[in-house]
Amino acid sequence: MRNTAKFTTAVLAAGALTLGLTACGSDKDSGSDASAPLTVAATPTPQGEILTYVKDKLAQKAGLELEVKEFTDYVTPNTAVQQGEVDANYFQHQPYLDDFNKKNGTDIVAVPNATVHLEPLGVYSQGVKKLTDLKKGATVALPNDTTNEARALKLLEANGVIKLKAGAGYSATPKDIAANPKNLQFKELEAAQLPRSLGDVDAAVINGNYALDADLSPAEDALAAESPKDNPYGNFLAVKKGDEDDPRVRKLAKLLTSPEVRKFIEDKYDGAVVAAF
Repeated sequence: MRNTAKFTTAVLAAGALTLGLTACGSDKDSGSDASAPLTVAATPTPQGEILTYVKDKLAQKAGLELEVKEFTDYVTPNTAVQQGEVDANYFQHQPYLDDFNKKNGTDIVAVPNATVHLEPLGVYSQGVKKLTDLKKGATVALPNDTTNEARALKLLEANGVIKLKAGAGYSATPKDIAANPKNLQFKELEAAQLPRSLGDVDAAVINGNYALDADLSPAEDALAAESPKDNPYGNFLAVKKGDEDDPRVRKLAKLLTSPEVRKFIEDKYDGAVVAAF
């Protein structure tokens, strides 16, 4: 009887110890999920500025420790998320992400209900005041990544400069141009280089964030700019698939689509960046 009692006591004690360790482990894991810093990759303008506003004005009150890492290209923010170097990124729209995942075998996804803003793509020029003033044979610079190039061509088509083939979609290139009355020549450049190209080309179609970096405003300086209505190019918070329910990510998504952020966007960018929520 004494041996049995000792055995039973030992088993119960071991069970209690196991439960205690499990509970401690659960608390630790849960705590790290909720309280560890959330690192987000972003391009500087406007994404980095919006995130910095959230970090400085909203995050602490919401119990979120936010770290922002800025990049000046459209590739590194995604590779950094995929490789686990950062927790999330905020710089891209859905057509770009779909193309990136397809080409690179990555599995990055948009966070639900976290589309923050649209940067209207615009056509800029140092030499002409209207698109109709472009001379025959003029050179127009375009972003060279697949979806933004197609987006630029669609903007030119919407303004009567060219006509694309029927069915030309989010991967259209100059080869998909069906009509080019002015015989425009197209120069494909990395998006970040487009503002610097304005002195060397007759016009350039420039992404909103890079236009802002160069003190160009889609609302004031563009010869033509995208309409925000029914626009598929809203920028959103993105993570590696499976991380959408990270409590820190959900918290940031809520802050990024708050009335405070809407007001910040409206006050700071005066139409050059438009809230998409």
